[in-house]
Amino acid sequence: MRRRAALAAGVGNFMEWFDFAVYGFFAPTMGKVFFPTSSATVGLLSSLAVFGVAFFFRPIGGLVLGSLGDRRGRRFTLSVSVLMMGITTTLIAALPSYQAVGVLAPALLVVLRCLQGFSAGGEWTGSSAFLLEMTPGNRRGVFGSVISATAALATVAGSFVALLLQSVVSAEAMLSWGWRVPFLLATPLALIGLYVRLKLDETPVFTDLRRLGKVSDKPLRAAGKRDLKPVLLTLAIAAVQGLGFYYLATYVVNYLSQTVHLSRANSLILSAIGLIIYMGLCPVAGAISDRFGRRRVNLVGSVGYILLGLPAFVLMGQGGVASVLLGMLLLILPQSLVSVTTVVMLVELFPAATRSSGSATGFNIALAFVAGPGPFIASAIASATGSSVWPASYLVLVALVATVFLVKYLPETAGRNIGADAPAPEPVREAG
Repeated sequence: MRRRAALAAGVGNFMEWFDFAVYGFFAPTMGKVFFPTSSATVGLLSSLAVFGVAFFFRPIGGLVLGSLGDRRGRRFTLSVSVLMMGITTTLIAALPSYQAVGVLAPALLVVLRCLQGFSAGGEWTGSSAFLLEMTPGNRRGVFGSVISATAALATVAGSFVALLLQSVVSAEAMLSWGWRVPFLLATPLALIGLYVRLKLDETPVFTDLRRLGKVSDKPLRAAGKRDLKPVLLTLAIAAVQGLGFYYLATYVVNYLSQTVHLSRANSLILSAIGLIIYMGLCPVAGAISDRFGRRRVNLVGSVGYILLGLPAFVLMGQGGVASVLLGMLLLILPQSLVSVTTVVMLVELFPAATRSSGSATGFNIALAFVAGPGPFIASAIASATGSSVWPASYLVLVALVATVFLVKYLPETAGRNIGADAPAPEPVREAG
């Protein structure tokens, strides 16, 4: 059952991040198709702005889908999110270009990206709850790494699709129809994800909530009254985790091609190698958190970004293969630690009855207002300063602010009872 749950969580999560990764990798092409301008930089920034706008709808999706997860069940919510994501991504593939219909084209793109953001609002937190509610307490870190690793795997798959298309399709054909191909892959991915999820039973925790009569009819209100501090903690850890992942998975490939001036193919290959390394480190980070606890491991990762962020971009800015990979490794190491621990703490910080609502609220606010705009802000910094190093400053600043808060308030959650019969977690106090 746990293996099947991991597969169900992984397939849907893979699809979500494949769709988002594809948009990120094709941002320069999308900029030319939907935002024609004499400046390639302006087109890229416009495309990345649309990439970021979807994140502003994640909190709305998190509120709606998170509430459904606490009222209707974890499986129901995950089925809805994967179906919505598949439909909206397929529709993006059918959009007309700016040349064909004018401003209607980017307007439709924005609408579909917003719907994507809405559907994604319940995916990461819903997958975490679904998987970890079926997992032994001493293995949550290892199992939770499935969520982080499949996000990386999806990004790698997106990069190889992009590389393949750019290798076999001419530049003119890419602008005409080539960019549509990866978005069309959403249809079979959505059907597979939906099938796998509908074949599974509900989690034992939610089944017990029903049996005990503890299912909340107004989980958002309950979470707002009781879980404010866990929501704020989730916001802090997700800000670092989400921003770090979008730097690594989306921004770096554009940074290498636009700022460092590597070829697009080499940028995609180097980015994919880094993500494969990250994917392999996720289970290791999960095992470390099972052994040493979530708080310590998460804080080490956050401090790692503060110390290693600028050196990472100094190395990548040199443009050599070895220096780029070493610079990416300086981002990969802290990201693996913060990512896996964030997945697990999304579940361990909240009581079962309000888990989906509370975690989705904090997580998606962080992604909407901190992580989602990250690639756009980093590109804007690079464009304004002409520097290959200063794009790291936003990541370092976010990690610094979050770490100050987390050092004081983040509790240790490893080993907590997350079942329906567990007492509500104690109020969050200053750590230590």
